[in-house]
Amino acid sequence: MTIRDNLQITGSKINSFIQKYHRQPDSVQLLAVSKKHPASMIKEAYNSGQSAFGENYVQELADKAEQLSELDIEWHFIGPLQSNKTKTIAHIADWVHTIDRLKIAKRLSEQRPAELKPLSVCVQVNISGEASKSGVLPEQAISLCEQILPLPNLRLRGLMAIPAPEHNIHKQRATFAKLAQLKETINQQLNLQLDTLSMGMSDDMEAAIAEGATIVRIGTAIFGIREA
Repeated sequence: MTIRDNLQITGSKINSFIQKYHRQPDSVQLLAVSKKHPASMIKEAYNSGQSAFGENYVQELADKAEQLSELDIEWHFIGPLQSNKTKTIAHIADWVHTIDRLKIAKRLSEQRPAELKPLSVCVQVNISGEASKSGVLPEQAISLCEQILPLPNLRLRGLMAIPAPEHNIHKQRATFAKLAQLKETINQQLNLQLDTLSMGMSDDMEAAIAEGATIVRIGTAIFGIREA
């Protein structure tokens, strides 16, 4: 199977879930998670029609963005971000999914070059309450969103979560429903129109789409098993 084949299969699955759960056509974006895969594979996916790619490590994203600078790639940073690495991301990324504290948001806004459009950002929510996971607790998300809104070079788009692994689709859906409801609560309380729910990976994509995901983050199903 080629990367083109894998993209077609994954796209067909997304479309089937969109239809099954009565979502609007084209309401779910496929984000190809390319961490630990070479730039050549990203180029192959790009040439097969995929334009949005997610990376977890700052230096790896910087290296790949340089190698593939001739391509019109939409880069999404989806990993934990330390304050000493924000400048690189502010200059390269189109999206950051993992804002979990105001300090990071402020630095990204301050370091975003004036000639670039505002950086699209999501607040990461620790929706399962895991001690080992990044993200704000649900009850802290509204406050953080409110603090991000005035930052001039950021555009707050929505919420992101990586729930605890769960194989029962009903339990998966219940967790994703909490994130979807939190987005609606934030929209109502802050009079916003947040439009993004970044949630769902290969093992829980159906449940995520059923509950309103607008971006699903898929890696192995497209690129295969990552290098160690």
